[in-house]
Amino acid sequence: MRFGLHALGIGTGARPDVIRAVSVAAEASGFATLWAGEHVVMVDEPHSRYPYSADGRIAVPPEADWLDPMLGLSFAAAVTMSIGLATGVLLLAEHNPVIAAKQAATLDVLSGGRLTLGIGIGWSAEEFAALGIPFDRRAQRTAEYVAAMRKLWATDLSSFSGEFTRFDAVRVNPKPVRGRRIPVVVGGNSDAALRRVADFGDGWYGFNLPAERVEERIGVLSGMCREKGRSLAELTVAVAVTGCSPDAVPRLAAAGVTEVVLLGAPPQSAAAATRWVTDLAADWGVHHAAAA
Repeated sequence: MRFGLHALGIGTGARPDVIRAVSVAAEASGFATLWAGEHVVMVDEPHSRYPYSADGRIAVPPEADWLDPMLGLSFAAAVTMSIGLATGVLLLAEHNPVIAAKQAATLDVLSGGRLTLGIGIGWSAEEFAALGIPFDRRAQRTAEYVAAMRKLWATDLSSFSGEFTRFDAVRVNPKPVRGRRIPVVVGGNSDAALRRVADFGDGWYGFNLPAERVEERIGVLSGMCREKGRSLAELTVAVAVTGCSPDAVPRLAAAGVTEVVLLGAPPQSAAAATRWVTDLAADWGVHHAAAA
């Protein structure tokens, strides 16, 4: 079992000294991955329902700092050597796919091949409106963008023609480190999100998911993979679980989880953030798991 830490980029986790402290301590403690999410804009009174809480509201206050995850993870990459870096998640439909492909490949090269690109379709209609991007058909747009980006990463001279993006005989460099490919994991807990994982994902990122729902959701994903001629064993399964204690880790592993992601906001000072990470690692047996 691997452990990830989703703590960077928001509020205190957006401070350079705290990012450095958390990243260095997480690597030293045996965490496998640093995760960072994205929102380009927040609004004070959203009408859109947040899908990862019972009351439909996001807990992050709208005035909080929220770093661009690619830039924030680039900073983390510069102060670490081996820990994985993952967007959790990049709202891909809000990005130009050619630029996103170049940015992702750049971070992958600068980090020595440590990037996992977690992507989602987004839930905030207000955010899409602010960016001038249609909220409708964002799932189809996302799937097409993934296909286009994979083409750009894999081929020297790339052409693509789709409903939402097209380019002809272009070169986008650099190329990703690991066989010209970056793992793309798909975020979301709904059946539709799991269908996207089975359709084109290299893995799944379940977010803020109650521990008692994990096994059921993985069962649904496994069935969808079989329908596509795929096996769950082909995928990484990272889940940020709520209502979970270290005692539940063996059960999660038996269900098919490959990475338990711990969610939290680091303290305000770098020294306290370092202690916070090392205490989390000790409580969850992270170093022992990494050494196994």
